[in-house]
Parts: sequence; C-alpha cells; structure tokens
Amino acid sequence: MSPFTLILIFIIATLAGYKVINEVPSLLHTPLMSGMNALSGVTVLGSLVATASAVAVGNVFLGFLAITLATINLVGGFIVTDRMLRMFKSK
Repeated sequence: MSPFTLILIFIIATLAGYKVINEVPSLLHTPLMSGMNALSGVTVLGSLVATASAVAVGNVFLGFLAITLATINLVGGFIVTDRMLRMFKSK
C-alpha cells in the first residue's frame, strides 16, 4: 500500500472513531472504557509479536516505542476507569 493510502485510512478511522465515541451516552462511558482497556491489551500483545519478528534496528526501535505507548495507554485506561468507578462507591 502506498503511504497516501495508509494516511487516508488513518484519517477516515480517526473521524469515524470520533463520531462513534461522540454519540455514546455518558452512562455508558465507563463500560466502554473497560472494553477499550481489553483492546489495548491486545495492542500490547500485537506490538510484542511485531517487535519480536523485527530484523532491522529501526524496526526494533519502533516496536519498542509501540510497546511503551500501548502499555502507557493500557495502564492509564485502568487508572481512569478505577477513578470513575470510585465515584459511584458509597462512603
């Protein structure tokens, strides 16, 4: 695929994702975030597999960056979800 096609796919996916998330009622945000945390776990696994099969040093560096960013996303998602769920606990 050409870089232009990949950038176009990225832009369309970004706009579609924004539209979908924007239409979610606030009551469903916490369960939706929990589901996205599970998908972020899959992203970490995918980046681990891609990095393990990388041959060039540049690809290994990009794989390491992908692992790091996916892990930050996963941990941050669980922290935010936990904080939101604590708002509903009785004191």
